[in-house]
Amino acid sequence: MRIDELFGVRGKVVLVTGGSRGIGEMIARGFVTNGAKVYISSRKADACNELAAELSREGECIALPADLARMDEVERLAAEIARREPKLHVLVNNAGAAWLEPVETFSEKGWDRVVDLNLKSLFFLTARLVATLAAAGVPGDPARVINVGSIDGLEPPAMETYPYSASKAGVHQLTGHLAKFLGDRNIAVNAIAPGYFPTKMTEWAKDGESAMLDRVPMKRPGAPEDMAGTALFLASKAGAYLSGAVIRVDGGLLANARSI
Repeated sequence: MRIDELFGVRGKVVLVTGGSRGIGEMIARGFVTNGAKVYISSRKADACNELAAELSREGECIALPADLARMDEVERLAAEIARREPKLHVLVNNAGAAWLEPVETFSEKGWDRVVDLNLKSLFFLTARLVATLAAAGVPGDPARVINVGSIDGLEPPAMETYPYSASKAGVHQLTGHLAKFLGDRNIAVNAIAPGYFPTKMTEWAKDGESAMLDRVPMKRPGAPEDMAGTALFLASKAGAYLSGAVIRVDGGLLANARSI
């Protein structure tokens, strides 16, 4: 029951996709700071390498750039992790994209880009890493898959981001489905559904931030500690018996929306 044993992640091997900025960076930084060996992947190699160099001053962080919208890159990243590490303790599926366009003119390109990255690549990267995850999991301390969904996958969003909300709803459903079939291989699968966190992806909402925060009972946006702390909990001994859960980290925004 010691707190360092319950919530510690020291020595764990972690892969964070979309790890060079935004929510992925928050999560990667939390793991590195607390003694995990962290691989970060993103489409932009320069950003990935730059953050890995910065975080390596605090701990161990390695850049493995990949464009996970492409299946060949999914296969390459999974093979590279398996080549480097006999065991992967934590996979954080965070890579994602959004596309805003009116329903009448919504493009197939936008739909495919979002759904392929947010949902298809998440499934296939997890599938290709099942053996490496299973090698790390033991009864009482399973390997963890942490999928980053969204409250937009739980409630229709205000903007016309159709494939984003659909894909995030799919992430939540897929989380439970994978939890059902991977539990007996000592792999726990959970999802985090973030609310409003100021990131590059949510820059479009900056002008309306004040109005948005009026709807958040806690009256503030999400902070890096909120996201990192949730991921660390899910990856630690304290979260070992959670699987199939979708945890809302939104300051009460969705609860407030459902009460109106």
